[in-house]
Amino acid sequence: MSTGGSPEAAGAKAPPPTALTIAGSDSGGGAGIQADLRTFFACGVHGMTAVTAVTVQNSLGVEDFTEIPSNVVTAQIRAVTGDMGADAAKTGMLATAEIITAVAKTLGDVGIGRDSDVPFVVDPVAASMHGDPLLREEALEAIRTELLPRATLVTPNLDEVRLLTGVEVTDAGSRHAAAEALLALGPRWVLVKGGHDSGPRCVDLLSDGTTHLELDGPRHDTPHTHGGGDTLASAVTAELAKGADVPTAVEEGKRFIERCVAEAYPLGGGIGPVSPFWRLAGED
Repeated sequence: MSTGGSPEAAGAKAPPPTALTIAGSDSGGGAGIQADLRTFFACGVHGMTAVTAVTVQNSLGVEDFTEIPSNVVTAQIRAVTGDMGADAAKTGMLATAEIITAVAKTLGDVGIGRDSDVPFVVDPVAASMHGDPLLREEALEAIRTELLPRATLVTPNLDEVRLLTGVEVTDAGSRHAAAEALLALGPRWVLVKGGHDSGPRCVDLLSDGTTHLELDGPRHDTPHTHGGGDTLASAVTAELAKGADVPTAVEEGKRFIERCVAEAYPLGGGIGPVSPFWRLAGED
């Protein structure tokens, strides 16, 4: 039977930091809400969810998906933040312009975003692993006009950069041009990810228009990268929830995903997921 009252009154430990993910569910467990939750857990953060879509997918790809009504998505956000609060939040797959607009308004109502004390990370899930668009133009426009102006940080891959800004990233100069184009849409910080580049190293650019940090890392020889973008964004979100500033959170998130890719495993007949299981062994 519950004793009620505060954790201190009940003799319980203080709760860990909390993070909210607003994203789609991956029935294969490698990406989406599932990747976010296992990353939050591995990073020592309590994860909460607002499910935006239920996908039918496995390692071979997405077969179908069903959108969750926007009022149900926003009700989930209000329910968890109104009771448990959130120390940081992120988005993943938002599916439609209606959901994007509703989520953006609700985050403003509950005090999450770049102009509040609660950091907000936008992972603009807008392109497949092969660079094909996943969103209609009206949804992309809603990301540009409704979501990005509220973002503390946006984390697009190179295909999403192209879809959102029209900039093709081919070298350091165009990488900086892409960051400038994204910053013009309103986020406080931009992380232009280089994982989809073809170079021998993965070079990401973090910028707020004044500070420009190039984050260089190894490129691991593995086809198993399912959920990599989700895992990076949720690792950064977890660090922000624990109180890190944006550059520190991104540096820690990049270190985390590099190890997850190095430890990726095959599963099923297609592309396996990146793996945070190394953290369970207590490794840093």
